[in-house]
Amino acid sequence: MAPTLADPFNDSSALIDFVINKGNGVKGLSELGLKALPKQYIQPLEERMCMTNIVPQGSIPIIDMSKWEDPKVAKSICDAASEWGFFQIVNHDVPIEVLLENVKDATYNFFKMPVEVKNKYSKEHSSSNNVRFGTSFTPQAEKAVEWKDYLSLFYVSEEEASALWPSICREKVLDYMKKSEVVIKQLLQVLMKGLNVDEIDEAKESLLMGSMRTNLNYYPKCPNPKLTVGVGRHSDVSTLIILLQDEIGGPFVRGNEGDDWIHVPPIKGSLVINVGDALQIMSNGRYRSVEHRVVANGSKNRISVPIFVNARPIDMIGPLPELVANGEKPIHKQVLYSDYVKHFFRKAHDGKKTVEFAEL
Repeated sequence: MAPTLADPFNDSSALIDFVINKGNGVKGLSELGLKALPKQYIQPLEERMCMTNIVPQGSIPIIDMSKWEDPKVAKSICDAASEWGFFQIVNHDVPIEVLLENVKDATYNFFKMPVEVKNKYSKEHSSSNNVRFGTSFTPQAEKAVEWKDYLSLFYVSEEEASALWPSICREKVLDYMKKSEVVIKQLLQVLMKGLNVDEIDEAKESLLMGSMRTNLNYYPKCPNPKLTVGVGRHSDVSTLIILLQDEIGGPFVRGNEGDDWIHVPPIKGSLVINVGDALQIMSNGRYRSVEHRVVANGSKNRISVPIFVNARPIDMIGPLPELVANGEKPIHKQVLYSDYVKHFFRKAHDGKKTVEFAEL
């Protein structure tokens, strides 16, 4: 039986204690059977999807990866990265059973665990910053919190994962990350060739994908989904993001017309790929990281599992030397990647403003 919460609408401290301190998250709130959304989750009008222009027939590119080395396919990948910043891939090398069953099961199994078990991985209780159970994005910096719980897993080594990651989801998530590496390397090879960078040596590979993190995201059904968001407007700080979403759907991408938003529909067996800020910076703006957001759902629980492909925290990111050597004027400066990431996480979601940190 779910715990009860007295008057969640007026007492912010009680709500914060229940959701964050006690580790119930929005899953716990959802299970209370609330008829109305607590005021702390009500977004300003300008941040609600119902106040935006949704393109009903819009679609981001869908790319068949079965012949990924074909010049036409490679061009479609580079075009999607430069024009849209988002695309979906089908017929890729990640086995469908890994995607559709194992990772989903792992995610649901973690969030089904008792609150006191999940809360061992919270910021206050986790034995490592590399394993974090939490809610919203940066609650302490947000005017309105977001309707999402998550488990964030930063991959350092198999040994550390074996020691620190929750056993209920560890093996399946590790398998997903390992099997996705083939596709990640294919995409980066194509995208680098699109910049006339023909060789990805060890140093370049480390810069592009020297660290990885995955999130198990849980979006429980919401009493007033139009008043809140699952995730607010933002672009990601990574090189690339590989997203597994379930059959319910929820992500929206800012279209090329400025105020238009395009739904990213779930396609069975597909992966959603998006360009992160780091790749925009390294490509000197040729590839675009694009604002996106996630809506809340009033009737179903939803999950998603992104893999964030990153530089290492100690790396300097900036326009690739090959581009500058060819006479291209840099539009971004060199920044320490860990500084860039800290800047992103110390504030609420705010669209594309993070990339200004690296502008000349």
